Amino acid sequence: MKGRTIVLDHIAGREAAALMVDGQLDDFLIASDAPPPGTIYRARADRPVKGQGGMFLTTPDGPAFLRQVKRLAPGAHLLVQVTGYAESGKAIPVTAKLLFKSRYAIVTPEAPGLNLSRSIRDEAERDRLLEIAHDVMEGHGFGLILRSSCAEVAAEAIAEDIEAMISQARQVLEDDGKGCETLIEGDGPHVLAWRDWTDPAEVVTEAGGFEDHGVLDALERVRGIAEPLPGGGHLYIQPTRALVAVDVNTGSDTSLAAGQRANFACAKLLPRALRVRGLGGQITLDLAPMAKKDRRGFEAALRAALKADSEETTLAGWTPLGHYELQRKRGRVPVSEALS
Repeated sequence: MKGRTIVLDHIAGREAAALMVDGQLDDFLIASDAPPPGTIYRARADRPVKGQGGMFLTTPDGPAFLRQVKRLAPGAHLLVQVTGYAESGKAIPVTAKLLFKSRYAIVTPEAPGLNLSRSIRDEAERDRLLEIAHDVMEGHGFGLILRSSCAEVAAEAIAEDIEAMISQARQVLEDDGKGCETLIEGDGPHVLAWRDWTDPAEVVTEAGGFEDHGVLDALERVRGIAEPLPGGGHLYIQPTRALVAVDVNTGSDTSLAAGQRANFACAKLLPRALRVRGLGGQITLDLAPMAKKDRRGFEAALRAALKADSEETTLAGWTPLGHYELQRKRGRVPVSEALS
């Protein structure tokens, strides 16, 4: 089955969305009991964490942690936004820099200025989009980022999207309530699919779509630890309390170049394998044996593969034992956890 298909359905009583590309599961979103990223609270400062420059907060959904706090006294109320999913037993990660994000526009109240996605390179198109942005944003004082999905989209649709985010931002920022409260709930999987999967695709909304389009079979593989590599070999992906361990196995290939081939295949495949499993945090790669001269090429291949990935990932580098480490944002709920 060729092409892109977005399937909106439910599984295990939870709303979920799947992106199938050429018959393969390329992305998967599922609702969880935890507050989703994008949720905005009026929270109360509780206690500072000495040495870390942070503050524990109280929210309607439990304790949260805000980093890099200055001049915030315990007992004060402030607006914060959820940035990711917390590990079990840990506080919800939040930020005081609010973003209001939709399909075409991101309104940034604390960062004034108009910006366009760098991927839009046509000068005439950039001028058209900036003109739309100036017309809609005039007099508001907020910042704006126009996303890459704006390219070639009708002015009316972009303007409507910007205005909706401005309205939402004003509603939150003009809030004068007291106590802890949820002001905006983060987007669920179906809205996120509309917001972020913007390339042309067939959209399936009928019940049973996951079964009809092979999503359930793909999820069975995702819930396991093995991810096959092209040409043989596997990645073995195992989340632990401290980190996600990834072992690169060459399988039956015993040639001198087997390790290099498997490691470069890992670089290309890893972002999708982590994405569909919803895994983040510290990632440690136990790579197959290869010459040190090939390390730079491996890093370049991994960096190129991560460019198209939806989750922010930092390449930390090599350890003395020859492992490779990454730090990945916990922007997804782990699929195994949501379906357990």
